[in-house]
Amino acid sequence: MSTLVYINSSNGIGKAALEVVSYAKKLGNDVVVVANGNADEASLASLGEYGASKVMVDRSVEGDSQQVTRMIASAAEATGASTVIFSHDLTAKSVAPRLSVRMKAGLVSGAVAVPEGNTVKVNVFSGKAFGHVKINTDKKIISLLPNSIQPEGGGSACSVEDFASNAGDSSIKVLETKKPEGEIPLPEAELVVSAGRGLKGPENWGMVEELASELGAATACSRPVADIGWRPHHEHVGQTGVAIRPNLYIAAGISGAIQHLAGVNGSKVIVVVNTDAEAPFFKAADYGIVGDAFEVLPRLTEAVKKFKSSN
Repeated sequence: MSTLVYINSSNGIGKAALEVVSYAKKLGNDVVVVANGNADEASLASLGEYGASKVMVDRSVEGDSQQVTRMIASAAEATGASTVIFSHDLTAKSVAPRLSVRMKAGLVSGAVAVPEGNTVKVNVFSGKAFGHVKINTDKKIISLLPNSIQPEGGGSACSVEDFASNAGDSSIKVLETKKPEGEIPLPEAELVVSAGRGLKGPENWGMVEELASELGAATACSRPVADIGWRPHHEHVGQTGVAIRPNLYIAAGISGAIQHLAGVNGSKVIVVVNTDAEAPFFKAADYGIVGDAFEVLPRLTEAVKKFKSSN
């Protein structure tokens, strides 16, 4: 009996891939990875350090959800997998339900912990509460929320083999691919510095980027900022943007509307900087600073530089 993990390696092997392999290893079965994309063999082999026994890769499969579904189903049949693990991303949201029907497998989306028996802990109500979902089928599909567990290495590289999944042709023609800019993808970031319209204009974003650089953090923004073109849309976090769960989320000049909170309230620590002491965001904050971002952010940056220089 084995556990199958799906990874799209088109953008390389990121932290989310290491998380799902580590998660699968905790289930106690042999872990096999099925992948598409263009990651090199050495990167794929490195998944063995986190628990994979081998990687099966079909580079002919692209981003068509139906094609990916057929590929994973074929891999599950070939390996006799009883459980399939995804990272809870856009691919999982479109592929996992299709795979659930095809395999007649119970599906749990947004897991945040290793199952206890047949029960899986999940986030519900946009991260405001936890639920416990029982899977009654023999076959199971689970998607893991990013940054729910830490990757655990220590193993050795595994074998990588070509896999002919016979997934068929893609029904979608990709005309252009635009990849997010920046060194740290937002869904995988452990530290995030974000700002809103309180910064008054795109020309003032230098202080946000400087603080993020000193912290080794990703940058983000509220929806109005992305809508008016101050920042790129891939930085928009919230209910209609990217949902994130970093260890630290610093928000400057963001009031904290419920739509924004829905995308960030899974953060382990939230720090809010706002001149308005009545801003809704302070109710969700672990730490709040009533002050002007133009004064507070540079002082935070200097404090980080001082700490780094003395440690």
